[in-house]
Amino acid sequence: MPKVKNTCVSKVKGQKSEIQSINLIENLGVEGDFHAKGGERQVSLLAEESIQKMREKGLTLLPGAFGENVVTEGIDLLSLSVGKKIKIGEAELEISKIGKECPARCQIYYLAGDCIMPREGVFAKVIKGGIIKAGDEIIL
Repeated sequence: MPKVKNTCVSKVKGQKSEIQSINLIENLGVEGDFHAKGGERQVSLLAEESIQKMREKGLTLLPGAFGENVVTEGIDLLSLSVGKKIKIGEAELEISKIGKECPARCQIYYLAGDCIMPREGVFAKVIKGGIIKAGDEIIL
C-alpha cells in the first residue's frame, strides 16, 4: 500500500523541516510553505526509495533535505503522468510536473552533494485541500 512517510514545510526556499502534518490549500499549496504561491509546483513529492539511494552513498539526510513537502513510500512516482489525480488523506492532488529544471546548483546540492529533485521529484496542484500526515494512504 503506497503511503506518506513524512511531511515537511519551510517558510524559506531550500531544505524543509519535518512536521506532523501539512495543510494543503486548494489552488495554492502547503500552508506556511515558501512555494505556496499557486502555479504548477504547489506540492513537491519525493520517494523514500530515491532518498535511500543517496543515503547509500554515505549522506546523512533528514526528511525535507531535498525540499520535498511529502516523502512517499511504496509508489513509483515517476510512473505517474501529468494530469493523474491522487488522493492523500483529506486532499486531492493532480500531478502537474515530473522533475524540474535547475538554472544553477542550489543550497541543497551543496549540502547533500547532489540534488535528486530535478530527476526524481514530482510536483502537483492542490485540487481539494485538506490535511496530510505520515501514514496516510496514497490512492491513485
